[in-house]
Amino acid sequence: MSPFPTSFHVGPLVFHIYGFGLAIAVYVCFLYARRRLQRAGFNVEPFGRYAIALIVSGLVGARLAHVATNWSYYSGHPVRWIEVWQGGLASFGGLALAVPVGLYLQRRWWPSSSRARFSDAMVPALIAGWALGRVLGPQFMVAGGGHLTHQWFGLRYSGQVGKRVPVPLIQGAEDCLLWLALLGLQRQKIGQRAGVVTGAGMIVWGLVRALDERLLLGQDSHSGSVGVQIAGVVLAFAGVVVLAIQLKRGSTSDPVPGAVTANPK
Repeated sequence: MSPFPTSFHVGPLVFHIYGFGLAIAVYVCFLYARRRLQRAGFNVEPFGRYAIALIVSGLVGARLAHVATNWSYYSGHPVRWIEVWQGGLASFGGLALAVPVGLYLQRRWWPSSSRARFSDAMVPALIAGWALGRVLGPQFMVAGGGHLTHQWFGLRYSGQVGKRVPVPLIQGAEDCLLWLALLGLQRQKIGQRAGVVTGAGMIVWGLVRALDERLLLGQDSHSGSVGVQIAGVVLAFAGVVVLAIQLKRGSTSDPVPGAVTANPK
């Protein structure tokens, strides 16, 4: 019996805690990201529309990637494709679609701004939102745990037999530590160079996510698991490239974002 409920009833209606948790995390992330952009001097008037585009594209990409890597379960059952309350959002699938959408809209709505400065403002907020989302989301979903364990820290999860490694709590702690580290980096001279915070975040998050998949999570979808590990390494490598380029430039004098006037039309 899982100590964590996955849903509750109000009359004939069923509400899934997993969805509520993710909604709270998204809203907190939205407020924090907007605040960081505003403090960095960006015009935040179009940010609401920007955030909606990221959320929708992220959810669609995450779900499509999960369905594709678990096709034997979803094939012939199209209704299952939309049952997100049962879990099934692939992080890297969400990034694969949301990142290009975000880059395109950033250039469209903040055309004269520094993309590196924009991402430096966004990345710590995204990491913080991810930390909160792991604790409030997968912790309360069906089959949210990792490998079987007999250790004292094992927890029981709905839909899984025996005690499991509490991966959502571990990943929440990892992301929280990364968020704090990025804030600390941003206060250092090297971290004030445009793109350094972004590159560092990509490297650490990508490698940690790949290691989590390798060491902590189950292998019910072998192709999906290998795909996550490869994607994590690729993200980390991309972060190394970003970091190398920005450090080679060796300048903190990017265009001042406050001089930008967004044109969302």
